[in-house]
Amino acid sequence: MTEKSAAAAAQATVYGYPRQGQGRELKKAVEGYWKGRVDADALRATAAELRRTNWRQLTEAGIHEVPTGDFSYYDHVLDTSVMVGATPERHCAAVELDALDGYFAMARGTQDVAPLEMTKWFDTNYHYLVPELGPDTVFTTDSTKQVAEFGEALALGLTARPVLVGPITYLLLAKPAPGVAPDFDPLTLLDRLLPVYAEVLGDLRAAGAEWVQLDEPALVQDRTPAELNAADRAYRDLGGLDDRPKLLVASYFGRLGAALPVLAKAPVDGLALDFTEAAAANLDALAAVGGLPGKRLVAGVVNGRNIWVNDLTKSLATLGTLLGLADRVDVAASCSLLHVPIDAAAERDIEPQILRWLAFARQKTTEIVTLAKGLTHGTEAIGAELAANRADLASRAGSALTRDPAVRARTAAVTDADARRSQPYSERAAAQRAHLGLPLLPTTTIGSFPQTAELRVARADLRAGRIDGAGYEERIRAEIGEVISFQEKTGLDVLVHGEPERNDMVQYFAEQLTGYLATQHGWVQSYGTRYVRPPILAGDISRPEPMTVRWTTYAQSLTDRPVKGMLTGPVTMLAWSFVRDDQPLGDTARQVALALRDEVNELEAAGTSVIQVDEPALRETLPLRAVDRPAYLAWATEAFRLTAGGVRPETQIHTHMCYAEFGDIVQAIDDLDADVISLEAARSHMQVARELAEHGYPREAGPGVYDIHSPRVPSVDEAAALLRKGLEAIPAERLWVNPDCGLKTRGWPETRTSLENLVAAARTVRAELAGS
Repeated sequence: MTEKSAAAAAQATVYGYPRQGQGRELKKAVEGYWKGRVDADALRATAAELRRTNWRQLTEAGIHEVPTGDFSYYDHVLDTSVMVGATPERHCAAVELDALDGYFAMARGTQDVAPLEMTKWFDTNYHYLVPELGPDTVFTTDSTKQVAEFGEALALGLTARPVLVGPITYLLLAKPAPGVAPDFDPLTLLDRLLPVYAEVLGDLRAAGAEWVQLDEPALVQDRTPAELNAADRAYRDLGGLDDRPKLLVASYFGRLGAALPVLAKAPVDGLALDFTEAAAANLDALAAVGGLPGKRLVAGVVNGRNIWVNDLTKSLATLGTLLGLADRVDVAASCSLLHVPIDAAAERDIEPQILRWLAFARQKTTEIVTLAKGLTHGTEAIGAELAANRADLASRAGSALTRDPAVRARTAAVTDADARRSQPYSERAAAQRAHLGLPLLPTTTIGSFPQTAELRVARADLRAGRIDGAGYEERIRAEIGEVISFQEKTGLDVLVHGEPERNDMVQYFAEQLTGYLATQHGWVQSYGTRYVRPPILAGDISRPEPMTVRWTTYAQSLTDRPVKGMLTGPVTMLAWSFVRDDQPLGDTARQVALALRDEVNELEAAGTSVIQVDEPALRETLPLRAVDRPAYLAWATEAFRLTAGGVRPETQIHTHMCYAEFGDIVQAIDDLDADVISLEAARSHMQVARELAEHGYPREAGPGVYDIHSPRVPSVDEAAALLRKGLEAIPAERLWVNPDCGLKTRGWPETRTSLENLVAAARTVRAELAGS
């Protein structure tokens, strides 16, 4: 590659960066504010320092143009709702009284007012807050946050680019507000929304912004002609504004497809495209429209969603191909780095040879800068980096960690019969009812109970050597005893042991399976102040010894009521990990399923009659394009059935899903052949129950009546009302009563009252049914 002129020098940039800080300072400050230990000024000061730290790290690494506006106290879609004045009527009073408290009320709710619905951001494990819109929605402009954060970067002498959620994506993510007809289409509000975006762009231009990025990831999904026409109109209008900043329209998470010609001809100044998973498709489509003459192309060639080192040689080849297709080609990650941890160098417990295979946000920025340098000055300018990168890739490819012949032989021997129960559901249901003897509308929880400060201290003390294994296990036994006793007194029908020994529903299992790596500091935002440490799926998977049998059987020894065995399913084990990229996902899922199958069979042999295999990520991992979905759903549902297919008819298999749009996968839920499914339904007002009914779902289901992502305690009447709404769709003999999700993040006082109310609601409705 020959050296390019300085005028055409490629620049390095990113679309967004992790918000939390290396020590999760944002989480601590926000939660301190909620508890009254941190005042608003201190919270704002912490946030400002985190932004400065991020920008400093990026510029020191060589990033030419830093993003602003991507920082959020809770969620960037909620921030967009604030920017356009889309505050739900029930929250207006709180927002007028105090903007910050009103913001958090929309996110979390209050005892008197429900929060916004929460669901997954495309096919990631990040949750956003769903805008509520209706025909009477009036948008108003509030660009305070966007202008202020851009000004902060400018004051530091930085070249900065404000980032906004684009108007098409914002409207496509929205739902009809409560009380609005369910067939209302928020996209019909586009003509009202565009003037607000025009004002925001004008405010940013007045503040000195040269470029503004408008994120439109919704356009990588299948879109109707009307939706594409709306995108065309939006960017003709915004691109035609006088005295506006230059507009960079960013897409990510896949191929742009039919939207690419629309955006390519729009009067905008640049496009950002994903050239990782969608490299070939986006490259071909770009060539087919004649490229982007006179425009900027930001090429996302570094995977922003996974943690493996980039193949620099391959990425440079892609970048070289793109040079003739745009006036200027810059280098970026494929999406915001929000979805990866901050710094792999902070990991001290991962073997140094393996650490060379990993790239977190800081390492990815270095890769982006290296690629920009190589694109500008030629491969000889980055010869040492290319040689080191080739060595890292070869080290991983040749490692014994990545291949276990025994695991591969077992996986290859799987037959269709292994993934089927021995009897059809109708026969299993009769056997389970006779065996379990549960009442009408049986009550249960999803699995986890509050992870108290005492439990976290006990785990920290064990790691630090302040207590030994025996002392730690005594603490766990005591916690399980308290959880079982509470559930019995409350009147729950199917109990759980509460999972006090588990740090996370994926990490706990990953630490006991071969082929996984765990991190100490690899935190990634899931929602709000909830951060997880996704384990790294580096090699072939097997289960050396039982993982849950001991604590489940101990809990069962304390009660005569059935105690559920609790496992995380194979799809979720993949979705909430950083997966290997050197073999098909279906192959990895089958390996995990076989390891979990061994655990299921041992739980059953130990006397566990109810076993829950959680698959909250089944919908989350659904490909964004319909054409790609059948292949995914085939291996995903097979993996679940393979996990549970070996049990006796009287053993009841449960699964659980939450915070996703389930209507797209009702057939797949049916194909799982679980005996009982529990689903999030409280925030969405039993929408999923209606979807199951419309499908003709024949098995038992528990649409949640208690929103666990809010601190508010539902009353007996509220839970009963939701339960009655569920009964409109699901017959009483097939309806369960449960919360939306696990209770790990809640406190004990609210948990006690909420579950007492849940049981009381079930008893109330049972009595109504008996008297009808």
